[in-house]
Amino acid sequence: MMAEQRRSLSFSRWWLIVGGGLAMGMAGTFQFVWSSIRGPLGTQLGTTEATLGTLFTLVIAVQTVVQFPAGWIRDRYGPRIPTLAGAILMTGGDGGLAVASSPGTAGPAVIAGGGGAGAIYTVAVNTPVKWFDEYRGLATGIITMSYAVLSFGLIPLTRGSILGTFQRTLLFFAALAAVSCLLAAIVLRDPQRDNTESKATEQTDSVANTNTKEYTWTDVIQTWQFWILYGAFVIVNGVGLMLIGKLIAFSDAMELSTGIATAAASIIAVADGSGVLIVGGLSDRLGSVRTVGSSLLLSAIGIAGAVVSGANGIAPIFIVCIAVAGFFRSPVFAIFPTLIGEYYGRRYSSENYATLYTAKLWGSLFAGSVASVLITRVGWSVSFLFGAILMGLAGLSVFTLRPVGSVEY
Repeated sequence: MMAEQRRSLSFSRWWLIVGGGLAMGMAGTFQFVWSSIRGPLGTQLGTTEATLGTLFTLVIAVQTVVQFPAGWIRDRYGPRIPTLAGAILMTGGDGGLAVASSPGTAGPAVIAGGGGAGAIYTVAVNTPVKWFDEYRGLATGIITMSYAVLSFGLIPLTRGSILGTFQRTLLFFAALAAVSCLLAAIVLRDPQRDNTESKATEQTDSVANTNTKEYTWTDVIQTWQFWILYGAFVIVNGVGLMLIGKLIAFSDAMELSTGIATAAASIIAVADGSGVLIVGGLSDRLGSVRTVGSSLLLSAIGIAGAVVSGANGIAPIFIVCIAVAGFFRSPVFAIFPTLIGEYYGRRYSSENYATLYTAKLWGSLFAGSVASVLITRVGWSVSFLFGAILMGLAGLSVFTLRPVGSVEY
């Protein structure tokens, strides 16, 4: 069936990955370029650091929440409607921030931008699930890596104020968002499916994936496999964001030099992007469950190693351990969409993954408020060792997974 669907395309399905990756990259700018624009934005708005932090939190929250309705629409009506909506919202978000003069006018802009980024994210990351069998992990890894890679290219240009002023730079971003997302809307599409083929397809999927049903999100949350994935995703986001967000402060607490702290922060960004592509691709050969479970265990070892080496002032080992932690944390974002498609079917994969993605909200809460309280109570080393233990438990929990049977529907 998948072979027939591929033949229905007039071009290679890898162009779907190119289109989705381009739009995904622009969606990522709302998260990764923020650190470069927050200074000029704060000056333009005449506001405090705390208010800028609130605006950024709003971006992440809206991006997460919007993914479910965008995924629901995509699964039923195709990718073009949410992609076009994402293009409009992202363009409006960048343009709105360019002319915003107060936090009150910046708020609607970040809501629009975050909403557009969320719509684009869920469409792009689930496109490989719809079209790929044999290279699904690799294709999803490429899409997910694009979320950060384009920003790394744009950050130096942003810092250099590419068009002379902050406003013109953001308007340039708005134009890039419009063009990239419109191109994606033209290229992206889902396999055709009609009612007469539905039963035959589900029977074929039954043989391949031991799954006879196309699960909606209400069915998915009734299976124990989903809650294993959800718990692991909370931990991966919480511990991972704690590591990334507090790495400089953690290095300072270990009394490492400023140069080592900066190097570690740069290394983890590169490792994070590399891991999602390389390990995501390996999952096609090694299996999703085995790969992601082992990956999270290795990430846990990396975090624990960073605590031990940092406490003993062994800077080279500290940097290596940080790289290991980041490299093996990120593959979850390529492999979990694949697992959702394998366990619950392709037809509603966007809404199902969006339901899982809400775990990022709880992970963000842990990485921020909970981690800060924990650090003040028990110290940096104990807090990060606790994070390593949680990451290890997440990895072990993944090994308990097995395909969802029709009896659980």
